[in-house]
Amino acid sequence: MALSRELVATMTQRTIAPGSPASWPAAASGRAYDLVVTYAQEERAALAALLEETGPEGPTLCEGWQTRDLAAHLVLRERRPDAAAGVLGGPLAGYTARVQRQYLERYAYPELIALFKSGPPALSPFAIPGADAAANTVEYFVHHEDVRRAAAGWTERPLDAGLTEALWKRLKGARMFLRSAPAGIVLAREDGGKIALIVAKTASPSVTVTGSPAELTLWSMGRVSAAHVTLDGPGEAVAKLEAWRS
Repeated sequence: MALSRELVATMTQRTIAPGSPASWPAAASGRAYDLVVTYAQEERAALAALLEETGPEGPTLCEGWQTRDLAAHLVLRERRPDAAAGVLGGPLAGYTARVQRQYLERYAYPELIALFKSGPPALSPFAIPGADAAANTVEYFVHHEDVRRAAAGWTERPLDAGLTEALWKRLKGARMFLRSAPAGIVLAREDGGKIALIVAKTASPSVTVTGSPAELTLWSMGRVSAAHVTLDGPGEAVAKLEAWRS
């Protein structure tokens, strides 16, 4: 059945040929995504493959987590929405940590990866059409880089132009993560000699953080040590922002 224009408009997507690698995760889960595969699905497949390659005790950029912990987090997030509420901290953080430990005890590492690779179950909020692309494009890109950039000798990977645009579009959501910053923040993207700006926090003095959409995304999500960005502004404001982000 053809997808409606309204549904397609809600998805960060690309058109591919049937049977290409990007369609494999969908086929494995029994879902008909042969002609339209989202960037979230591509990042899911790439992250699952990297987790398999790295093994359960690999390093990540998530403080205190090995790859086994990241795999359990990914499964919990879309299969236990009651526990996922504490992922960002707060009063439910302890409950989230307990449920994540239960996943680690119940499932072997390959089983966790298989669960993640298969996608959200039918009753998960992420199974709602368009929800996976909307909520997971940035999530899976960042966690993919969490594993890649924790390894020695990593380099930036070339990104599809469509994924780059999707990350830039979603950087407006970084305001939620940067609202408590000790200075104003402007995210600046340099593209072909032109500058595009997103005001992430309005305050004075202000610091301009410049980089590609991928690097700005990683910086905004707290991966400061691995993000290739530059900070410009009054010295004291830059120092305070760097200390807050460290």
